[in-house]
Amino acid sequence: MNENSKLKKRNAKQIAQVLMEALPYIQRFKDKTVVVKFGGNAMIDEKLKHSFAKDIVLMKLVGINPIVVHGGGPQIGNLLKRLGKNTEFINGMRVTDSETMDVVEMVLGGLVNKEIVNLINRSGGKAIGLTGKDGDFIHARKIKMKSSDPSKASEIIDLGHVGEVESIDSSIVDMLGHSDFIPVIAPIGVGKDGRSYNINADLVAGKVAEVLRAEKLILLTDTQGVLDKQGQLLTGLSIKDIDNLIADGTINGGMIPKTHCATDALKGGVSNVHIIDGRVDNAVLLELFTDHGVGTQLC
Repeated sequence: MNENSKLKKRNAKQIAQVLMEALPYIQRFKDKTVVVKFGGNAMIDEKLKHSFAKDIVLMKLVGINPIVVHGGGPQIGNLLKRLGKNTEFINGMRVTDSETMDVVEMVLGGLVNKEIVNLINRSGGKAIGLTGKDGDFIHARKIKMKSSDPSKASEIIDLGHVGEVESIDSSIVDMLGHSDFIPVIAPIGVGKDGRSYNINADLVAGKVAEVLRAEKLILLTDTQGVLDKQGQLLTGLSIKDIDNLIADGTINGGMIPKTHCATDALKGGVSNVHIIDGRVDNAVLLELFTDHGVGTQLC
């Protein structure tokens, strides 16, 4: 047997081993709902975007019901800059007046959402794009933020059209998810006043996972996952672990709202939450179907 034949045989054995490792996970998650929040570098890098779309299609083909919720902050910022519109952030939240909200709806509900839908469809899936206004399924309320200045503690900061999830009517997403279709959701809600509200995509993903009693919520990030103070990945954490890591400063900055979203989802009935490295090719499949995964699992 020549070297080329030996190499092919070795590669075939490796493929078989990978499939055998994935088999118990495929069996376990068949007919289960998995909500995936798509964001960060995975939404910008062309190779990673195509890799993500194929992951979602494969999940559907093996009997899992994937639901995608996406962000789009950088894309919104880029278009606002091109339009000459200044952006102000307060405590990490974009102040969103009526003109900015028009841009948010155009970017999230149009450009970004339809690009993801198209990627999934071109990879062999059947994706349908939604915002929370479709079927009136994400009910929002305006966020009321208090000033962080102690001398102005009673002052309420007006962020404009920035909202939080008040409630979710899961019927439309549940119906699509349990058919041949893959829902792709832009995090835009509608208030009782009929106004549109921009909502943090992590929060929408968490609430969707809660109301659907999802088996898993997967949050793609631009880090390995939750890290200790030495920068080493923490692979398995409980709600109590998360509270302790926040208290001692190990979890800080932008990871705090993600872990809060994760613990809220767990308390709301989601079985497991995964914070994974979206910069890795096929990150979703690696986390779902391998023994080691590529991030932090919270349960």
